[in-house]
Amino acid sequence: MKFLKNIYHYLLAFLGSVFYGNPSKKLYVIGVTGTKGKSSTVSLLGDILKRSGEKVAVLSSATVFAGDYVLKKKTSNTMPGRFFIQKFLRRAVIEKCKYAIVEVTSQGVLQYRHRFIGFDAAIFLNIHPEHIEAHGSFEAYRDAKVSFFRYIAFNSKKKNLFFLVNRNDAESKFFIDVVNGKGRVVYFDEKDFSDRFFPENTHMSYWFASDFNKENAAAAGIMVLELGVSPEFISETLRSFSGVPGRFEVVSHSPRVIVDYAHTPHSLEKLYRFLNETRKDKSSKLICVLGSCGGGRDVWKRPVFGKIASERCQAIFLTDEDSYDEDRQKIISDIRSGISQEFPKENIFEFLDRGEAISRAIKFADKDDTVVISGKGNEQWLHLSRGRKIPWSDSEIAKNCIDGI
Repeated sequence: MKFLKNIYHYLLAFLGSVFYGNPSKKLYVIGVTGTKGKSSTVSLLGDILKRSGEKVAVLSSATVFAGDYVLKKKTSNTMPGRFFIQKFLRRAVIEKCKYAIVEVTSQGVLQYRHRFIGFDAAIFLNIHPEHIEAHGSFEAYRDAKVSFFRYIAFNSKKKNLFFLVNRNDAESKFFIDVVNGKGRVVYFDEKDFSDRFFPENTHMSYWFASDFNKENAAAAGIMVLELGVSPEFISETLRSFSGVPGRFEVVSHSPRVIVDYAHTPHSLEKLYRFLNETRKDKSSKLICVLGSCGGGRDVWKRPVFGKIASERCQAIFLTDEDSYDEDRQKIISDIRSGISQEFPKENIFEFLDRGEAISRAIKFADKDDTVVISGKGNEQWLHLSRGRKIPWSDSEIAKNCIDGI
């Protein structure tokens, strides 16, 4: 059965390329992969290139457009199947775009959705345990992402292949080795943000106050340097960059309300740590709205999330997050099982309704507190049982609640 599925997905990728006339051959295509930071890096790349005067197409979980043409995804998948990526690339050609920037996921790679696309460049940001149930192990998950680099190195017909790799990631060697001299490899890390683009302590967007966004910006900056954009122009663009919807999105300043996509223990830990470090004073609270995806996805993360929240937050609002056909209360209980026994029970709240959890958390906050709503970012649907889904926006719900206070 697995073999037949592989053939099915491979044929879809092939037929999509044929049907739309192999559009990637007329574009400079950049693929961005990693566990976290993909959407932010893709958005940064698109913003810098657009402001430099180039026509750009972007496909990510945050947005999809080709030039001035906005495409609508009918699925929440970052890399949609059934010809969508080839259709997107064809639209990029029609809109006379020079660059196409594509967010590449491990599950998309497993389903051959990167195949029959002529990539010119690939960026590896980082890798942490994720989608373990889908892949079978962390090693298999890593290998899926590595195979994307391998595919470009050995199958892309483009000249002057370029690979950008995070030098500080423990797994970077696997990505470097697989290139095997088939293209140029360049390294980046968070320090490049200040060393190469902000050597002086100049004013920059609040969005770059966190180290994780500086790392994404460093990757985007070095990539566009390769494309001929000047360091001065990159710095100026980054200085005025307002951020990415659902990625460290500041909804309010008093109380401070943040919506973020953090969906791995590593990203949640970094997010909570940064928000604690930047609290207005030590007496103010960090309040989290926390859930975990259902449908049997990465069940191991749930108690880990609870543990991290109890170590970093002063109040925890547990709730639903794409439960699919799984019991919402069980998911909440799984998260709660990881919360420290020493954490004050009166500061743990449970709401099956995510909207109510967000509203109650914001109303619970004092003006100097921070409320962080994690897990969904700017996702536009909440997935329920029996294939049902409802329109959704964590940011809009938070804004409406603040307006009503």
